[in-house]
Amino acid sequence: MAYQRPKYDANTPMEEVGMMFSAAKTKIPKITDYPIDVRENFFLAAERNHPKWVPISTTDMQNVGGNEVTNPPKPPAEGEAPPMMWGSKEMVDFTDDFGCVWTFVPSAGGPMLKPNHPPVVTDITKWETQVTFPDLSKNDYVAAQEYFVKNTLNPNKVTHINIGQSCTERLVALMGGYTQALMAMAEEPEAVKDFLMAFADFTIKSYDNMTQLWTPDFVTYHDDWGTERDSFFSEKMMEDIVYDPHKKIISHIKGKGRTKFELHCCGNIKRFVPYMIDLGIDFMQIQRRANDMPAFKEKWGDKIGMNVQMEGIEMRGATPPTKEALFDAIHRTVDMYAPGGGIYTSVYAADPELQFDATMELYYYSRELYDRENA
Repeated sequence: MAYQRPKYDANTPMEEVGMMFSAAKTKIPKITDYPIDVRENFFLAAERNHPKWVPISTTDMQNVGGNEVTNPPKPPAEGEAPPMMWGSKEMVDFTDDFGCVWTFVPSAGGPMLKPNHPPVVTDITKWETQVTFPDLSKNDYVAAQEYFVKNTLNPNKVTHINIGQSCTERLVALMGGYTQALMAMAEEPEAVKDFLMAFADFTIKSYDNMTQLWTPDFVTYHDDWGTERDSFFSEKMMEDIVYDPHKKIISHIKGKGRTKFELHCCGNIKRFVPYMIDLGIDFMQIQRRANDMPAFKEKWGDKIGMNVQMEGIEMRGATPPTKEALFDAIHRTVDMYAPGGGIYTSVYAADPELQFDATMELYYYSRELYDRENA
């Protein structure tokens, strides 16, 4: 059936939500006529089992920061700087819990390893003496999660947590860059795998600590496997080194409840999609300009899902898109990727009225598509 789109006016209720990896916030409309529970629809989309609409990250999800479930909130002490915010306009140096030194680079939109700084690991065969895993006991997980569950958790939204760097990214950070890490993978594959399996165990322990009093609906993990030209490593290295630690992590996370798993993976990673499927990954979050995502949908869309952006339009360019162009992009994106389920997306506009109209168009247009598909 065709749905009447609600009209925007200045008194329309809007909800302010934060943007992941950004200090920015955006105002989104409150959708009030969901045919089923938002969380159930997300699970159906992930399982490619007749969802009712395309899940929209801004309206359907609650992004949970790792700090929210690690230590209870407290204001900075007198004279103490507040935590670094994503979206900072300043270059900021910081050291992570493994001892790796980073610089937040505003033009890159994220942190980079600090140049010319000594690496933590100089010889991967000595990782057991050179790597000190963070002491998880210093965090007050229970108090943090008691506060989170009581005051912050929204049971009506998909709880989504990003748990940070995965195996090869941590290897790169510890060894001071991709050159050193990839040389280690080529020259000392057994030592690299031993470290990655130990890191997988640490990740599982950390995840279990962060989820003692709640179960995430959706977990995103980061491991970049290539440049825009090609992958960093071969299929054999995937099979011999990278696959098993990832399988251990993913199987553990997905073994708890109905949790779905997403791998954020930059680069041209076409050669690794079959491995992602075997690993049990529910969604790929990959680069459109490096991968033929419509072809991926056609070839693998019945086996793995994708986080997609609006197709054929620059959402955050210097010139905002017109309403007509944005609606065309919404229709194109839904028509291209939504059939059969397995996608989620979002739409952004600086103008509140356009944000309202675009969000409603995405919601109702995808409902109409699934109504036809499920008839």
